[in-house]
Amino acid sequence: MKIFLAGATGAIGRRLGPLLLDARHYVIGTTRSTTKADGLRAAGVEPVVVDVFDAQALSAAVLEAHPDIIVHQLTDLPPGLDPSQMTEGTQRNARMRSQGTQNLISAALGAGVRRVIAQSIAWMYAPGKEPHSEDDLLDIEARGTRAITVAGVATLERLTISSPPIDGVVLRYGHLYGPGTGTNTAEIAGVARRCGSLGGGAGDREGASRYLQYRRAERIPLHGEGTA
Repeated sequence: MKIFLAGATGAIGRRLGPLLLDARHYVIGTTRSTTKADGLRAAGVEPVVVDVFDAQALSAAVLEAHPDIIVHQLTDLPPGLDPSQMTEGTQRNARMRSQGTQNLISAALGAGVRRVIAQSIAWMYAPGKEPHSEDDLLDIEARGTRAITVAGVATLERLTISSPPIDGVVLRYGHLYGPGTGTNTAEIAGVARRCGSLGGGAGDREGASRYLQYRRAERIPLHGEGTA
């Protein structure tokens, strides 16, 4: 199949691309950087330099690629999850999930793409009985930084699964750890320290207990684990 990998140079995207190629798919990968495009090409991925917020350019890129599937791995967080940059990064990331996803879904509809798989996160549930199920509500009454993240997540998930005739799939990832993720180990204390910046509270037990090694996360879109 031909797969349009949006966010091909991120922590997951740059590892997912080679896995898709190994599975004998043709991969077109997006990046905003001409420099990173060279790396994609060297890895066997056809690069497309495009800004997801440029709706017209994105629609043209998807239409030209004419993929069977779009895989949405777009994020916009600071390198290493630098705490000094996370307030602005949280806002940028929420915009990526809302406006970025809207542009990607519009591009998919315009190009006749019928399957979109999108990355979401698993620690935005409203307080309640744990462990949570996929049917539990998101924390739409959250306040502060968490509210910004919840709003972005809610918009991404709604657009992905409620844009017929697209057959959308949402994959709710846990906190990632490993090279390039900002967290090198699965130590719960380390995750807990970042929960406030990532949209949870510093004492968010659910957020601190959900973590996922990037080497497993990169395989999730291949096997369909997640929320449909």
